[in-house]
Amino acid sequence: MNCTIIGIAGGTGSGKSTFTNRLKQRFGDRITVIYHDSYYRAHDELPLEERSRLNYDHPDSLETDLLIRHIRDLKDGKPVRVPVYDFTVHNRKPETEEVLPSSVIVIEGILALQDPELRNLMDIKVFVDADADERILRRVVRDVEERGRDIKGIISQYLDTVKPMHYIYVEPTKYLADIVINSGKNDVAFDLISAKIDQLLEQEKEI
Repeated sequence: MNCTIIGIAGGTGSGKSTFTNRLKQRFGDRITVIYHDSYYRAHDELPLEERSRLNYDHPDSLETDLLIRHIRDLKDGKPVRVPVYDFTVHNRKPETEEVLPSSVIVIEGILALQDPELRNLMDIKVFVDADADERILRRVVRDVEERGRDIKGIISQYLDTVKPMHYIYVEPTKYLADIVINSGKNDVAFDLISAKIDQLLEQEKEI
């Protein structure tokens, strides 16, 4: 099976998840979507209070080598068991989730383009850009509504780790992308990527 890998990166709250979810809704099970966030390392040895203070925006917080192995397995047509991460307690759940291979694999995450080995597996690299003020506002809404965080904790985490790590590790990957878009709701970019995926899926059917 021929396999095309699409990486979608961008800062926190940039709209990369919105863009990725639109692709998932458009193509359903015909494409495979893997979230880099699923690969945050387990920290069963630490109490919740200590886990909440870890730097989750540094590349070392993610088990990217496992993601790379999973991507290679998927390219070989093998299903994989992806970790399930619980953001409300900053830790992995005991269970895993089966992800099946397909001819188009989408990898989404703030640091999706940061690791050279992972990046070199990608055929198309997308960076979703957004103004910093918009990104922090979206992050606040998400962390309060979806992850049960309090405003004070969100602001502290943003200033201590999210903001500095963005400029050190995330922002530079924009210049490694094939395509930079200004919003997860950019319809022109969505139509272009969708048309490319349609083409790839059609080619796979003909093989």
